[in-house]
Amino acid sequence: MSRADPLKVGLVQHGCDQDTDANLARSMQGIRQAAEAGAELVVLQELHRSVYFCQQEQTELFDLAETIPGPSTDSLGALAAELGIVLVCSLFERRAPGLYHNTAVVLERDGEIAGCYRKMHIPDDPGYYEKYYFTPGDLGFEPVDTSVGRLGVLVCWDQWFPEAARLMALAGAELLIYPTAIGWDPRDEAAEQDRQREAWITVQRGHAIANGLPVIAVNRVGHEPDPDPQGPGALFWGSSFVAGPQGEFLARASTDQEEALVVEIDRGRSEAVRRVWPYLRDRRIDAYGDLLRRYRD
Repeated sequence: MSRADPLKVGLVQHGCDQDTDANLARSMQGIRQAAEAGAELVVLQELHRSVYFCQQEQTELFDLAETIPGPSTDSLGALAAELGIVLVCSLFERRAPGLYHNTAVVLERDGEIAGCYRKMHIPDDPGYYEKYYFTPGDLGFEPVDTSVGRLGVLVCWDQWFPEAARLMALAGAELLIYPTAIGWDPRDEAAEQDRQREAWITVQRGHAIANGLPVIAVNRVGHEPDPDPQGPGALFWGSSFVAGPQGEFLARASTDQEEALVVEIDRGRSEAVRRVWPYLRDRRIDAYGDLLRRYRD
């Protein structure tokens, strides 16, 4: 496939419950729907096999993790090969006893693993206690080469950091892809909820603009109860979207519906946009040394 050819991308947005097999079936149904609509690349949401278990710290929840390769990559790889698509899935990786990662896996058209990305930025906030479960990634910000292009795959909290997007762009990524699990505290006022969702959308559109690349963000939907009966749970806001290299919306999903969204991306536009807005040319790499410091006291 020429890098100038348009690419049809599918985004699978759905809810999750305690039945991991049913969750996988939802993902696979969405993949089939996207492929039937012509998608050549399909992206799933973060940790699509289970509920978002990081609302509390519970040792038994490590049992949700699996090896890579493992059951999910076997099932999803077979489906990718059947449909002839490239597939980005998001798994709770059991690397070794006591060593776990939040890992995105890219499966090629033949069902084989093309590459992995381990989430680098790990949050630790009320309702998002990920540092308890996930070791920070150690594979760096390296794109994955596939038959549909070089994919800059990042995961959720990574999407707030311009450095991550920039490093993927500098390594030749042609798309920025963010599997995500993010939502509201149901107790927040509507105005605060709206500010949070808009911030999430805006920062990622900014990465598209600053790097001249399309951005694909896939989130889950629905309310998931807190394991603590006194907790509010998480209300995931969906809103999966694709933005073009000037931040323009190419497709947007709802805040509360399960959807298999398919959109065509004109990959040739990145070259055209970068010729007019040459951010990579004008970067002052000689003056950015302080970016390696935590803070300039």
